[in-house]
Amino acid sequence: MRRRCGWLPGAEATPRRVVWARRGVSAEACPRSLITAESLAWLEAFQTWKRLGGRPGEDMSARQVQAFLLLERELAAEANHERERS
Repeated sequence: MRRRCGWLPGAEATPRRVVWARRGVSAEACPRSLITAESLAWLEAFQTWKRLGGRPGEDMSARQVQAFLLLERELAAEANHERERS
């Protein structure tokens, strides 16, 4: 309830406040409850793409290429942040 997790009855009725924050991004509800089956499928497809070399292929849609490049950029930014911290 404290984190306003979406699957808990009545959690949305609790007062809004930041329950998660990281590097300029925040959420007023548990981020895990915001993950949909579709978003999880995108992340799994991205991981598979990375393991197979991570290059755009002819069989990829423009939306898929754009999504994977965005995830690649965010992954690189996270890795860079971790390097700077250590």
